[in-house]
Amino acid sequence: MRMNHMIHYLKQLSGKVNPSMYASMQDQSNPHHISMLRQMQKEMKMKNTLEVPLNELRVVVFDLETTGFYPNKGDAILSIGAVKVTGETIEKDTFYSLVQSSTAPSDEVTTLTGITEEDLESAPPLSDVLARFYQFMKGHTLVAHHAKHEQAFMQHASWSLMRANFDHRIVDTSFLIRIVDPEQRGYQLEDCCANCGVEVKDRHHALGDAKMTADLWSYYVKKVQELGFTNLREVYERVARMG
Repeated sequence: MRMNHMIHYLKQLSGKVNPSMYASMQDQSNPHHISMLRQMQKEMKMKNTLEVPLNELRVVVFDLETTGFYPNKGDAILSIGAVKVTGETIEKDTFYSLVQSSTAPSDEVTTLTGITEEDLESAPPLSDVLARFYQFMKGHTLVAHHAKHEQAFMQHASWSLMRANFDHRIVDTSFLIRIVDPEQRGYQLEDCCANCGVEVKDRHHALGDAKMTADLWSYYVKKVQELGFTNLREVYERVARMG
């Protein structure tokens, strides 16, 4: 990524970078370059949410559609969809964008997602999409289904664009599912939806999957509270003991 693109990205991200910081960023040999990028990431980080009551916890449930499973081998983000949830309440505030990509989706991916090469040609670049997504998720904890997939692609994108790690917590819905339904073995999104009566709709569309995952999150947040869990710290502690 060219340095001026990174500056544009960071400016959108925070709106707080002063001109002297821009100048120093243009010098890639500047010893403070990486530390400044990390500082920008810190501004976007969530405060510790482990103690926030689950019925007050503000989350952004999100999903990525990608060309494959391995960002380090060239697979790319095709689209991002997200929904805000507070406690058990799913809000109307949503986010969706295609992402411009130099990697054309395979016929299989196009069949699965409906995303074509032509769609991606007119889409905004990843830097712009992530800047808007970061603004959308500000003040919220991230949630995803099979979160390792989203974590891998967000880490790769953050490193590619900023040479900084993606340090935001992403809570996996499976943590709640394991506590409520410890005998459940299949964690495919459609299977989990079927188990709790969530309609499967717009599967493999980033916003469609995010909406279904938000329904799952809402359902299981209610269930874990009925079991006596009050915050994420207690959830993590139980999952750790389950092994």
